[in-house]
Amino acid sequence: MIEVSALQAGGEPVPGTTRVEALMDLQERARWAWRETLAVHRSAPETRLASSLSAVEIFVALYYGGVLRHDPREPRAVTRDRCIVSKGHGSICLYPILADLGYFGREELARVGVAGGILGGIPDPVIPGYETVNGSLGHGLGVGSGIALALRRRGAPQSVFVVCGDGELHEGANWEAIMFAAQHGLDNLHLVVDDNAITMLGHTAGIVSHGDLAARLSAFGWHCAQVDGHDVLGVRDALLELKERRAGAPKALIARTLKGRGVPGLEDAPLSHIMNPKPELLDQLLREGRPQ
Repeated sequence: MIEVSALQAGGEPVPGTTRVEALMDLQERARWAWRETLAVHRSAPETRLASSLSAVEIFVALYYGGVLRHDPREPRAVTRDRCIVSKGHGSICLYPILADLGYFGREELARVGVAGGILGGIPDPVIPGYETVNGSLGHGLGVGSGIALALRRRGAPQSVFVVCGDGELHEGANWEAIMFAAQHGLDNLHLVVDDNAITMLGHTAGIVSHGDLAARLSAFGWHCAQVDGHDVLGVRDALLELKERRAGAPKALIARTLKGRGVPGLEDAPLSHIMNPKPELLDQLLREGRPQ
């Protein structure tokens, strides 16, 4: 287990830690989470590796970057920000993060997909830290919109973050939620799109193109920002900026990523979603500790 993050809620370094040290810490955590994700997949090949590697920096920024208010000792605390992991299959990289933070014991990482363990190939709310059932794609944003509306009507200050994939946005239910959130001015709602440009059977643009996704969301009344999704510092700063913005409109961060990042033959391959690297390659990468 690595040490607790040097960034507090709101992104400020803990006392005695400089901002530079805290930000370097985030970069190391991203490299660590990448390696841990490979290790989980090495022992549980039923997990979706490519989809999880594109989201590493997103989850590191959320959970270690001071973006989310959360308490591993009390995962259902009323004061928590809600993080809806809509692309559940692509969040295996979140398993080691939650274990490191103390949501559950690290021994669970060796029991992914094993009878008696709590971690499956697809996560569900039996796992401390997960809010929703995440198998069927396209529903997270609708659920998140409902939670955001309920929080606002209660006068609660908490924020809602929904992490989805770009291919998942082919589901029509997302666009109903996009219209709903704009109609109600849900400025406590944040959509984070893992825009890795590849869906299950090929490039997203060759199946149903989103064109200029930011422009489309803006046309629906959303405030949008874009970022290099593998620049963990950039992702963190963009999320904090969006969280601070309360101007009567829901917010989206489009994080441009590479599916299968750092794995030769898997990175950016059209069929990476359903590909499993050979165990020998995983062992080599784990020894080398890539990516940089």
